Amino acid sequence: MKTVYLDYTATTPVAPEVLEAMNPYFVERFGNPSSIHSFGEDPLEAIGEAREKVARLIGAAPQEIIFTSCGTEANNHAIKGVAFQHLEKKGHIIVSAIEHFSVWYVVRRLQKWGYRVTYLPVDRDGMVDPDDVAGALSDDTILVSIQLASNEVGTIQPLKEIARIVKEKKIPFHTDAVAAVGIIPVDVKELGVDFLALAANQFYGPKGAGALYVRHKTPVVPLMDGGAQEDGKRSGTENVPAIVGMGRAAELAMERMESDAARYRSLRLRLIEGLTERIDQIYINGHPEKCLPNIVNLSAGYVEGESMLLFLDGEGIAVASGSACTSVSLKASHILTAMQVSPELAQGSLLFSFGRETTEEDIDYVIEKMPPIVKRLRELSPLYEKHARMETKIAAAKE
Repeated sequence: MKTVYLDYTATTPVAPEVLEAMNPYFVERFGNPSSIHSFGEDPLEAIGEAREKVARLIGAAPQEIIFTSCGTEANNHAIKGVAFQHLEKKGHIIVSAIEHFSVWYVVRRLQKWGYRVTYLPVDRDGMVDPDDVAGALSDDTILVSIQLASNEVGTIQPLKEIARIVKEKKIPFHTDAVAAVGIIPVDVKELGVDFLALAANQFYGPKGAGALYVRHKTPVVPLMDGGAQEDGKRSGTENVPAIVGMGRAAELAMERMESDAARYRSLRLRLIEGLTERIDQIYINGHPEKCLPNIVNLSAGYVEGESMLLFLDGEGIAVASGSACTSVSLKASHILTAMQVSPELAQGSLLFSFGRETTEEDIDYVIEKMPPIVKRLRELSPLYEKHARMETKIAAAKE
């Protein structure tokens, strides 16, 4: 049976070049970078080189990069690292209603601890209005966090405009850029952010490697205390192979980004056109133009997303019903709910995401296999049967 993987926002495979770069640091160059003796020299130098490569990917200076274990840790570090500077008086935090759970759950916890949180609404395309950001700012606002792009619907936010508003008030600005870095060009100086989170496994690096950009001279409280690693900002023995792999993956992302993005756009259009031509009651979620090129989120009326996912898996097609961090839940996506997608359509959503291995043949296979699956599931739905009868009556009346 043919197998098609279309869940690259959950994770990408490690690129062969990345694995090759990592291998020596498991056995041959196994030393601890903090060791003063010669066994620590190579690993320490390798971390420095990786830091330069990751910094180059987002237009930062090497000293502005803190290596973490993942994007979730990077988001936690930024948000809590600012909030913990205001433990006595707490303060006000602004986020969008469609943030990843590694932002959403962090601020909800802070809310329980006495911080005030504003969740900004989005429009039907998942876009934040900069005027809403301006209107939400107050004298006690200590942080604004708006994602660069959604890993679930792909919408890219007007971050530059939002940053200008936030910086006028001299308030720290954080963005979760995990879904965007390595897929589209990202420059922290152009965006105007103080903190930016990224993760290696989104651009063919290893799992267990992430980074947080912290703008020079921006204060942030460490989450882990211990040694002096990462300039004292993130203690703990470094995962040298993973860091080296992230650096090599960053290099490859810069080399391939333009060509990859062009191919993803072509595949995206092919999938959307192919499915909308063959299945009625299909809706594309997310902004039609200001979106990541490698993501298609769609809802099919009168069908549950989990059922479609399982039937597609039976045909060898791996997709998602939302963020990988929420796939174990049968609840409707909080992102689609915030976008005012009806509960029925939100439950019938699927997320397709592409990678370097995705081919036109893979897309055509999905276009072939998905329509009969939807048809079969709709035949089991009393609501769709009622809808079909109504459509027949309308067509007869027109004749």
